[in-house]
Amino acid sequence: MKIAEVKSLLVNRYLFVEITTDTGIKGVGESGAWGFLDASKEAIDLFGEYLVGKDPLQIEHHWQYLYRCWHFRGAAIMGALSAVDIALWDIAGKYHDAPVYELLGGKVRDKARVYYHVGGRNLEEVVANLKEAKEEGFNAVGHLSPFLDSSRSVPYFEPYSKKIGDAVDNVYAFREAVGRDVDLCLELHRRLNPAEAISFSKQIESALPMFLEDPTTPDNFDSTALIAAKTNIPIATGERFNSLQDFAMLMKRDGVAYIRPDVCMVGGITAAKKIAALAEAMDVLVVPHSPLSPVSTAACLQISAVIPNFSLFEYTGDDKPALSERYGSTGVEKGVRKKDVVSRTFACKDGFMELPDIAGLGICLAENAAEKYPYSKRYMQTRVSVDGSVIDQ
Repeated sequence: MKIAEVKSLLVNRYLFVEITTDTGIKGVGESGAWGFLDASKEAIDLFGEYLVGKDPLQIEHHWQYLYRCWHFRGAAIMGALSAVDIALWDIAGKYHDAPVYELLGGKVRDKARVYYHVGGRNLEEVVANLKEAKEEGFNAVGHLSPFLDSSRSVPYFEPYSKKIGDAVDNVYAFREAVGRDVDLCLELHRRLNPAEAISFSKQIESALPMFLEDPTTPDNFDSTALIAAKTNIPIATGERFNSLQDFAMLMKRDGVAYIRPDVCMVGGITAAKKIAALAEAMDVLVVPHSPLSPVSTAACLQISAVIPNFSLFEYTGDDKPALSERYGSTGVEKGVRKKDVVSRTFACKDGFMELPDIAGLGICLAENAAEKYPYSKRYMQTRVSVDGSVIDQ
């Protein structure tokens, strides 16, 4: 069996790869470089020049060959490598007529806990959405910002006391809305410097959040480790990391309790399994990052099935539009739901998602998806302060 074609596909807000063999087996993967999909597509196309004619089952060898050629990496390149790797595992599962998780050692659980996305432009909206999520059976909610989902298009300024004080009040309002029956996974979107994050975290400890995600920018591991050392709330981070070494360096500093590898960014299923094993050795739990299409969800499910230190993973809702559209981006066709771009999705009940028993990933793209749902480019929009300087959000 040889690889006959590697085809990159921009669909709606997503970038996929379809790899077809000379036996007709087809695998699908997704790139997690959602901010730079055009660049990632070029990397996929370049990788395809190497892959055509090769044995698709030599997954680890192909991973090493592509990763170590020239030793460049970064979001666009690693997103491309991830997409290719996921597609090769899909082919392997179909070739052996087994779910991917059976090839990874077999499942250690029968279903995977999820946290559901909850947001809103004001506190009233968030509280209403929290109550709705609880009524629908979810026992964990995330992407939950104490600073609310304010638009990047509006210049920002708040005095420190109002910024931190209002966020603290919002956290306690979240807890009051759902009681102790729902875990709160707080998402700070890298908005605070270390001192602000430490101050904020100390004031919300009694609200018992499950974790504090991305309290500061991902660039300085020592900053995140400092925050972790000064708070009793577990820190979660890693969605923008794109190598095993990134996770290793932060865990070595005791800077994280929950790592957030994105299977579509860190190097696919091959790398995600290694990252999870490293975390297991260091008593760190894994919360896979999955804000993309149901192809990403399918890949996350394979990893979630086989790692003992899995905690829960991200579920944005298959009947919702792409995440980038929901939070203020423009130019994408309205009404395209995540489930429209694929052949099937996976049932979620009482806060847990089924593990597919279908060969491979258990999913493929909808017929003519690229033609039905044309690509809409994501344009840059960095938030600025009222004084014109750039701020993090």
